[in-house]
Amino acid sequence: MATLWQRKRLRRTTEPDTVRRPRIAIFGGTFDPIHAAHLMVAKEAVVQYGLSSVMFVVAANPPHKTGAIHASFEDRYQMVELACARTSEFAPSRIEEHDEISYSIQTIQKVKTTAGPDALVYFLIGADAFADIQSWHRWGEVVREVSFIVVTRPGHHYQAPPGSSIFRLETLAMPVSSSAIRARLEAGKESPELPPAVMQYIRTHGLYGFRPR
Repeated sequence: MATLWQRKRLRRTTEPDTVRRPRIAIFGGTFDPIHAAHLMVAKEAVVQYGLSSVMFVVAANPPHKTGAIHASFEDRYQMVELACARTSEFAPSRIEEHDEISYSIQTIQKVKTTAGPDALVYFLIGADAFADIQSWHRWGEVVREVSFIVVTRPGHHYQAPPGSSIFRLETLAMPVSSSAIRARLEAGKESPELPPAVMQYIRTHGLYGFRPR
C-alpha cells in the first residue's frame, strides 16, 4: 500500500497540552467501493493535521451523482466499516442515511451540533471537487462553517472562494479510481487496491457483477 503514494510532509498542526480540542474531519463520498487511496488520504490528514477523527460519511443520495451509484447504501457502509476497523481515528458514519438529497451544509451542521462548540471541524476534499464548490447548495454557508483540507498534487493550483479557510494536503498518487476497480471486478478480476476485508465482502455478496474466473 505504501507504494501508492509519495508523501510530502507538512508541519503538523499542534496546540498546547492544556488545550485539547477535538479535531474532526468530514470525509464524504459514495465509496463505491472504498479503496486504498481513500484510506491513505485520510491517514495522511490525521498525521499532518493532528486529527482526532476522520468521519467517513457514506452518501445515500448525493446531489452530483444521481443514478450513478452501483451498490446499495448498506453494502457501501459495511465495506467502509470493514476498511476502517483497524484504524482508531477512522469512524464510519450513517449521518446521510435518508431518502432526501444529502447536501454538505446539512451534514456539516449536524456534525458540529453533535461534536459540540469546542470541536474544530474540517472538510476533507479533493482539489477537483473543491474547484467546483461554488456550484454547491448554499456554498457560501459551507465555506463559513468549516475549514477545508484540500488534497492536491504539488504545483496544482485552484481558486479559493472568498472567505474560505484552506489547508493543503499535498500528495502524489498513482491513478486509483472506483470506476476502474468496478470494471476490473466486473471482468472477474480481484483488485489489489481494495483492503482484503472489502474484497472478501464483495466476493461473498457478488457485488459489481464480480464472479471469479
